[in-house]
Amino acid sequence: MRRLLIEEPVTRAGALSRRFALFALLVTLIALLLVRDPRAETGPALATLGAGLVIAILAVALAGFAFVRVWREGARGLGAALGGLFIATLVLAYPAYAGLRGLRLPALTDVTTDTENPPAFSHSRIAFAARDGRYPPDPGASAREKQRAAYPQIAPLTLDIDADQAFELARKAAVNRRWQIVEAIRPGGRIGNGRIEAVSRGFLLNLPDDVTVRVRPRADGARVDVRSASRLGPRDLGANADRIRAYLDEVANLAIAVK
Repeated sequence: MRRLLIEEPVTRAGALSRRFALFALLVTLIALLLVRDPRAETGPALATLGAGLVIAILAVALAGFAFVRVWREGARGLGAALGGLFIATLVLAYPAYAGLRGLRLPALTDVTTDTENPPAFSHSRIAFAARDGRYPPDPGASAREKQRAAYPQIAPLTLDIDADQAFELARKAAVNRRWQIVEAIRPGGRIGNGRIEAVSRGFLLNLPDDVTVRVRPRADGARVDVRSASRLGPRDLGANADRIRAYLDEVANLAIAVK
């Protein structure tokens, strides 16, 4: 009497999930290197990054299919599916966090501490060159109203020191934040206000955003206003408000230190 050999079912989806996840990780790492390289074109680099995220989503879907087969049929391949899911989750974790956070925030790309009279960006040649020939347009009254509702804590910083001292602290804070300072005009002259024009780059993608700082003399000290505008995308996912908060905290800490 011959013994029948029954082969255990094996789900190929688990192995495919792991392969897709590894490929997604490789594509994403290459894309991050390209995006962070100022010599690379931003559009193709972001497209490569998007492709890596799509591949990671496919890896998650394959892992899910593998889990179903393992549960229903007792198929082998659970370890590979778990590995694929883990690697794909690493790739998707931060984009998912940023996306979920962004969905709770209004579609803004321009945030300022003064919604009634926002600091104007410089029209000089050097500023235009630093912004790649771009001048951030005013987003309008509706967008400013959305900003006031979403970020009521974004407000000017008032200091009980003279405008020249406040300007120096504002400039030092920009340096500490590793902004590329394009222009730095001290308070005085016809307008009286000081101005710092800068380009700030994101921590992860290193994409440029435009920032202008206004230092206005007051009878009892100085007032610092900031405006930050994104260059890419229909919404900033809260990045401009985060940048302004961090910068003004830096200026305030420097002001405390000099007292």
